[in-house]
Amino acid sequence: MEWNDRVVLITGGTGSFGKKFAEVMLKEYHPKKLIIFSRDELKQHEMQNGGFDHESIRYFIGDVRDVDRLRRALRGVDIVVHAAALKQVLACEYNPIEAVLTNVMGARNVIEASLDCGVENIMALSTDKAVNPINLYGATKLVAEKLFIQANSYRGDKNTKFSCVRYGNVIGSRGSVIPLFISQKNTGKITVTDPRMTRFWITLDQGVQFVISCIEKMHGGEIFVPKIPSMKILDLVKAVAPECKIEHTGIRPGEKIHEILISEDEVRTTIETDDMFIIQPVHPWWKSWDWEGGKPMQEGFKYSSDSNSRWLNPAQLKEMILECK
Repeated sequence: MEWNDRVVLITGGTGSFGKKFAEVMLKEYHPKKLIIFSRDELKQHEMQNGGFDHESIRYFIGDVRDVDRLRRALRGVDIVVHAAALKQVLACEYNPIEAVLTNVMGARNVIEASLDCGVENIMALSTDKAVNPINLYGATKLVAEKLFIQANSYRGDKNTKFSCVRYGNVIGSRGSVIPLFISQKNTGKITVTDPRMTRFWITLDQGVQFVISCIEKMHGGEIFVPKIPSMKILDLVKAVAPECKIEHTGIRPGEKIHEILISEDEVRTTIETDDMFIIQPVHPWWKSWDWEGGKPMQEGFKYSSDSNSRWLNPAQLKEMILECK
């Protein structure tokens, strides 16, 4: 893919992922135009004054809840990365209608506007919490995944393609537990909801590079899952604040002990390559693509954070945190 003649738009462009995506785009891929679409004028102002004032960048104030504004923004756009979401688990639990309006109806609006404007590639960001969800955030992201995958059946004779990327907790993002632990470090006490917990981890840069590589490979309809390491929550505490006492506070509403990136039911349509898994759709419009080095998965496999073959130790996580600063 030749990025230098493409117009790229990212929703939620002033978030942690959006800023890193813009940084990588400008340094390595040089798109013809990069549109930052978000609803917060202050964050756009701060982003522009913080070094993101390149001649190819455009700042577009809008909300994914507004389909007409999206249609205006997507005119002439070739590639959309949909990163806008309400993603704080507790906030979604206590503001469920708001979560649905942004995460579900916003996904629908991105799809409708992309189809109407003839966008070529649309990649939506998802999360491990969309697999067997027990909280509202995960449920809204599961619905969003289903919408984006099935949207391929609406494209008709257009070249529009929809796919998703699904991965775990992001080191360096505003929603990560790491900044909380670092702030608690000064008190001498770290709060852990449950000591048994394990989580998948990926850095912002790894997440951005994975999304870009999947956009270049997508046929439309896939859910791309990177092979990433897991870590025990207590090892995370050792990495961030080894000298602190640990207080167990109990599992919060909507939390899991372990997270899953691929369920046992999804394995039947999943293939594995060296660096990722590709969940293929079961729909009449899907063609069986020949993924180089791809092999089918064994029945009964489950990609879970507690049974992962790759693990981070405290020293490795420390190194990843330093890379993100």
